[in-house]
Amino acid sequence: SGSGSSVSSGSSSVVGAASISGTPTSPRTGTVNGGSISAADGSLGITYSPYTKSDACKSASEVASDIAKLSNFKIIRLYSTDCSGIENVLAAINSNQQVFLGIWGIDSGSVTSGLQDITTAVEGSSRGWGAVHTIAIGNERVNDGAATPSDIQSAINTAKSWLKSNGSGYTGPIVSVDTLVAVVSNPSLCSYSDYIAVNSHPYWDGGVQPSNSGPWLVDQINNLKSVCGSSKPIMITETGWPTKGDTNGVCVPSVANQEAALQSIVSTLGNQVIAFTMYNDYWKSPGSMGVEQYWGIFGDPSE
Repeated sequence: SGSGSSVSSGSSSVVGAASISGTPTSPRTGTVNGGSISAADGSLGITYSPYTKSDACKSASEVASDIAKLSNFKIIRLYSTDCSGIENVLAAINSNQQVFLGIWGIDSGSVTSGLQDITTAVEGSSRGWGAVHTIAIGNERVNDGAATPSDIQSAINTAKSWLKSNGSGYTGPIVSVDTLVAVVSNPSLCSYSDYIAVNSHPYWDGGVQPSNSGPWLVDQINNLKSVCGSSKPIMITETGWPTKGDTNGVCVPSVANQEAALQSIVSTLGNQVIAFTMYNDYWKSPGSMGVEQYWGIFGDPSE
């Protein structure tokens, strides 16, 4: 899981975000997290991974069924280009939705092959590049110690030069996503992306009550602005709360706390955040705190 990014406060600097009415829907049947679903409804977007519990690729019809449940979210964030996920999500979203696409690897080969995959999928879809909000190169690579800021700069430059030299119709933002903490610690990251895209999760702070998650996130964003300046918008590209796993300080994983955290975040920063994540990710390892599989706002996937 990442640690939340958000668009800087003030609608003029919100990245591609119209104001969102955020009308809560009634809890959907067959899910233990109805309250969390309603609480998340006012966020700008939600993250989605097209995998089954056993880490197989979901079929096009399974993806379509999932995406139909996400009609209130303006942005669907994907992390990679595998499983025909981009094609299947593009075919399933409605005309008011866009995709936030990701390339997992940041070496030049991964970036160029990922862009080729994205281009094929997007140009073969009915809406083309108009359905793409952002392309992200890498997720939390500096935070994880897998890359340096200069590696990120090189990856973004590779992406931009490939798109230009291949005559791409894409004119939207190119970013690299990292944790808010990693960007604060490595301020050069502020300058490489077209806007600042960061993950920020109150659970990992250890000192945040769920009901104070929104104000806490505002403080994090203000800290980020003090480091990066206010010239670029900020988007929170992941934020949420786990439902199971170990307690971290005062941060206790539970469905009720997830709902409270999402309510606080959405009421404070709704059109600046992408909620993390649709389903519990059983294809991930549990991680040191046992929480990595349990961030699903919609609970367990059907298979």
